[in-house]
Amino acid sequence: MDAMLEGWARQQRVRFLKRDTIAHRLRLVRRMVEFSNLYPWQWTAPEVEAFISGQSGAVRPSTVRGYTADLRMFLEYLTDARYGWAPVCLERFGQAPQQVIDEWNSVAHTSGYEGAPGRRPLSYDEVQRLFDAADDIVESVRARGRKGALAAQRDAAILKTVYAYGLRRREVWGLDTVDLRRNPKVPAFGRFGALYVRWGKGNRGGSPRRRTVMLVPEMDWVVPVLEQWVEEVRPRFDPGQHAALWMTERRSRLDWRGINAAFAEARDAAGLDRALDLHSLRHSYVTHLVEFDYPERFVQEQVGHSYAATTAIYTGVSDAYRNTLLRRAITAHQPDLWHDPEEGTS
Repeated sequence: MDAMLEGWARQQRVRFLKRDTIAHRLRLVRRMVEFSNLYPWQWTAPEVEAFISGQSGAVRPSTVRGYTADLRMFLEYLTDARYGWAPVCLERFGQAPQQVIDEWNSVAHTSGYEGAPGRRPLSYDEVQRLFDAADDIVESVRARGRKGALAAQRDAAILKTVYAYGLRRREVWGLDTVDLRRNPKVPAFGRFGALYVRWGKGNRGGSPRRRTVMLVPEMDWVVPVLEQWVEEVRPRFDPGQHAALWMTERRSRLDWRGINAAFAEARDAAGLDRALDLHSLRHSYVTHLVEFDYPERFVQEQVGHSYAATTAIYTGVSDAYRNTLLRRAITAHQPDLWHDPEEGTS
């Protein structure tokens, strides 16, 4: 079995899949072996189904589907004649591995979005409450004379940057000072007119994708925030020659957990729903750009989505915006149908 797992891991490594992905899949196979007390060449459909059904109450459908897909891929590897596992197992154990997972015992993918229902775009008011809470944390730390005011100021700047440019966690984590770019068409934004993102989400084991995110005028409030961070606060961390934009007191790059923790602290201080996470700010960015009437293609390229359908999943426009669209359509074709009580006209 160890040889099987090593062979499968090697097959995935030559496809340049991520190390964590491979390790997760190997652990899943070992969990299945431990659960069933059977080796892979002994697995049957009922045993696999019993294992999967035992997981279904604790995780989301997308996770369960991932489990079945991973086990199915492992069995495809074992039953592939090119690797020769079937004759070896027949010779040694009198049994050969079989593909026991198919569409009849797998979770169907029926919805474009299967994330947690609580993850959603923040409203404009909620974004403001979040940022106010982050700023209040800075002032609270200063008022108590405690160490950590600089770190709190850094955390507030990170959250605002994530929203203002629509970044993923890994993308904001990987920013270096050289990734700050000028937009010659908008000199007023200075060196923050664009960000060069080098750690975008890759496809199926590919390298991180790169893109340039332009700062839109509606988000120009982030310019003084970043100016203060780069020119006044970051130098106080004594970064030396370190390239990272977001530094720690130990002169190292802030890790992912620190970025998550910054959001969670501000979210809780603002009294927002605990189901919201850092990625909700990216959902908010997409939604608000759509409400600002930016073309769908522009929004898609800003956030680095390969397909417009993915961008659509991120979008949760408000009732007010939908009414605006509805009003445009009605007034263009049948103006007598539109009635606005606040305007007193019909």
